[in-house]
Amino acid sequence: MANYYEILKVSPKASKTEIKSAYRRLARKLHPDKNQGSEETARAFAKIAEAWEVLRDPQSRSAYDKRLLHTQMHDSGNGDSLFVSSNTHARRWRQMVYEHRYNEIIDRMIAEERRESLALQKIIFPTVALFVSCLVVAMLRPQLFENSAVIGKIVLVSLFVAGVIHLWGRVKDGLERFTYGEAELHESILDDNERKVKPFSRVFAAGFLLLGVGLSFGIGLFIGNLFQVFPASMPAMFSHSLKPEFIFYPPIFVLLVDVAHGFASRVDI
Repeated sequence: MANYYEILKVSPKASKTEIKSAYRRLARKLHPDKNQGSEETARAFAKIAEAWEVLRDPQSRSAYDKRLLHTQMHDSGNGDSLFVSSNTHARRWRQMVYEHRYNEIIDRMIAEERRESLALQKIIFPTVALFVSCLVVAMLRPQLFENSAVIGKIVLVSLFVAGVIHLWGRVKDGLERFTYGEAELHESILDDNERKVKPFSRVFAAGFLLLGVGLSFGIGLFIGNLFQVFPASMPAMFSHSLKPEFIFYPPIFVLLVDVAHGFASRVDI
């Protein structure tokens, strides 16, 4: 049975990111287009592609690890070995080894899925918060900056700067993790597998974000103008018209929502 970890030159405990990096490094080195169509290189490339296809998915990797463990234990040693002995203590020992390795496999699979889920949440929550905040701000039109004292203005500007930096970081991480760029499309070794892992192009993702912000802001303006949705009891805190300070609030809202989500995630852990 082929050992895909040895083929990719990684540890059996390697993370998905480490396995992906190893695959890409070897794929670029062994791709037939870069080796004048060498048959030997083509066979090596096929092996690493097969290894990546199995190990990139937590479910198929878990099933493969179980088969590999079973094969390794039964192929090791001679007839007197604990690996193949029919002795009661040997069987019990083998069962303990199986259970320990299986638990490692399951724990790794759960940890990998949790990392993927958290990574997805880190882009979904800021994106939804950005859209919602644009809608609410356009609808209510708060003017907190204008009516704040100097210290209040400093706080708002500081939160705005922190929010912009935070939002940019989240968007950048999301684009790198879940989208592919045009340059990657021209690398034939990445076409099929990268599109499965990264289903959207960066142009599409950027367009989606801009369209979402524009639609949210437009819908908020429409609702605000149509129904005059602002608290009449606090006229000084809300405006009937658009003002430049409106740009402050969406990044601040995203920052606060993300901080709250991060805190809730740690409590859940």
